[in-house]
Amino acid sequence: MNQTKSGVYTPDTEALFRKYGSMVLRRCRLLLGDDNAAADAAQEVFVKIIENKHRLNAKYPSSLLFTMATNHCLNLIRDGKRHGEGADGESLLQRIACADDVEERQGHRDTLRKLFRRSPESSRAIAVFHYVDGMTLEETAREVKMSVSGVRKRLITLRKTLAELEGVG
Repeated sequence: MNQTKSGVYTPDTEALFRKYGSMVLRRCRLLLGDDNAAADAAQEVFVKIIENKHRLNAKYPSSLLFTMATNHCLNLIRDGKRHGEGADGESLLQRIACADDVEERQGHRDTLRKLFRRSPESSRAIAVFHYVDGMTLEETAREVKMSVSGVRKRLITLRKTLAELEGVG
């Protein structure tokens, strides 16, 4: 990591990969539920670091990489390129996260894909941080740079949208 005259820390991609590569891969595995897809996604995160090297501030590299990996995987899930596991609500959402049966999980993945297509990217990230990672509302709010009440409203909206989707299908 190099510090520019303006105080911005630019990333040293090779050093970041050595230090945080396994963390990024674990994050991608958790969200995508597939080793091959996770390896591809983790690689893409580091490609993005290289492509955006001069625009990124890597003062807190683990946070940067964690957020980039999360957002990249959520985008893959949303776009339907890969089916991942995630949960973003109470009762029904907790059932989705804990589903054991393969067919049941596939149905839940389809529902989540529909939900995430209708939701802003920041809402998807909030859901993953809160329900999958187990972060508190306060921790989630800090991570996405929103107020606690804003995070709470987004989660309520996600639960309502999910309930509507479940009622329809």
